[in-house]
Amino acid sequence: MAEKHILHLLSPLKHASPFDVHMALDAGYDAVLPYTDVTLEDVTPLVQDAIFSRPPKAGVRTGIFFAGKDALGALDMMAAAKAAMVPPFVVSLFADPAGSFTTAAAMVARAEKLLKTAHDAELAGRRVTIFGATGVVGFAAGVIAALNGAAVTLVGHDGAARVEASAAEISRRFKVAVAAADGSTEARKSALVAESEVVFCAGKAGVQILAAAQIAAAQNLLVAADVNAVPPAGIEGLDVMADGAPLGAGTARGLGALAIGQTKYQTEFGLFRRMIEAEKPVAFDFRDAFTLARELVAA
Repeated sequence: MAEKHILHLLSPLKHASPFDVHMALDAGYDAVLPYTDVTLEDVTPLVQDAIFSRPPKAGVRTGIFFAGKDALGALDMMAAAKAAMVPPFVVSLFADPAGSFTTAAAMVARAEKLLKTAHDAELAGRRVTIFGATGVVGFAAGVIAALNGAAVTLVGHDGAARVEASAAEISRRFKVAVAAADGSTEARKSALVAESEVVFCAGKAGVQILAAAQIAAAQNLLVAADVNAVPPAGIEGLDVMADGAPLGAGTARGLGALAIGQTKYQTEFGLFRRMIEAEKPVAFDFRDAFTLARELVAA
């Protein structure tokens, strides 16, 4: 009998995400086993318990998924898992905390395509401003955009201190420079939008970040995207289904949350399928998510 495809879902939170469980099962895993309140110190014994319970040839049919709501924490857990492997006992790994890596990948990939189709412009060199940058999606989007040549500014709704810390950590870990800015007032947000060519809104669900007037006044703006599907939208006047719709009075085009969400869903599902179909163990993070999201939007 062939070994079953089993996914172990590790989360530092009290509850595992039903979204991720459903995605993995729908993608084809025979079983998804959640582990909650997992600490970084727990990763090594859990991983080694998993790898030694099956013969080496079954490693490719064993997966470990890193969830939670902390991008760097998930990457740290994934690194610990890699270090815990004892070849030939190796299994597949996938980090996507709070769906942030696949959501960010989808948003940046769709914005990149819209820049090309609507403005004949590349992502590289564009001034990208990220509101909601203290969250996992905003953080991941900033890293992806910066690694692909954009001039990224992380905006903090409560001042610059937290985003400055995030910018420093991005520089340390990923060797790219991003800027940090204070977006704690409407005037400061307006000034930041006015200087931007691309705006990503990744704030909390149901919170409006930018007003329609701020978008309309931004003469340099080419693309504005929002991942908030819960009313009100993060960008006033941006429909959740917008897929390149004109936005404001200038040349800006909008990307709504559900349009982005379609690619996010396909990206997470697709990476699960690649884990299941792989002939040898694989490891996926935000970089792999962006590569697949690019392929999906280009198709």
